[in-house]
Amino acid sequence: MKKKKTKNSEQKILDLISEAGLLKRVKRSGWWVVGIKDPETVAEHCFRCAVLGYLIAKMEGADAYRVMLMCLFNDIHEARINDAHKVAVRYLNYTDAENAAFADQIADMPVNIKKEMSGFRRDYLEQGSPESLIARDADILECLIQAKEYYEHGNRQAKLFFRKAPKFLKTRTARKLWKEARDMDNTEWWLRVCDFKR
Repeated sequence: MKKKKTKNSEQKILDLISEAGLLKRVKRSGWWVVGIKDPETVAEHCFRCAVLGYLIAKMEGADAYRVMLMCLFNDIHEARINDAHKVAVRYLNYTDAENAAFADQIADMPVNIKKEMSGFRRDYLEQGSPESLIARDADILECLIQAKEYYEHGNRQAKLFFRKAPKFLKTRTARKLWKEARDMDNTEWWLRVCDFKR
């Protein structure tokens, strides 16, 4: 019997990086339900979620590093189990699948990395710290802003996300940002940068 070669730390880390790269091709499936033909990827969502998390954390006086880690790695399990929209989650035990995939992904990581990733994952799921609440708010707010962008580009169904999601925002900053984002024209920033007159 051939002995299985043990991977070194660098190989294990590169495996996880390869999985993270797959998220650049995994589409966010909830948008298909409302008719978006080419929705954002999980990686695109996680990137803007991390940016939002950082900014909200700074405004709320929380640990921005921890929030960004939660935002960046929150959906990494979807490299293994894909993204499931709300209708699918009604019929699947998706939480168990998420947890199992994440545990397998970090199982062979160096101890210090595994410990930190397990810690912020647990914190996020328990929703007991200001950082975990902010990371969740960033996730919700990113989805709301994306829905607004799809709506502004002609998908009327995307507005359905405006009904319930804002009620789940916990931090004052996230609620305030959504109130502003909901009422602003999404093109204003680049019109100002280019100094176009309306």
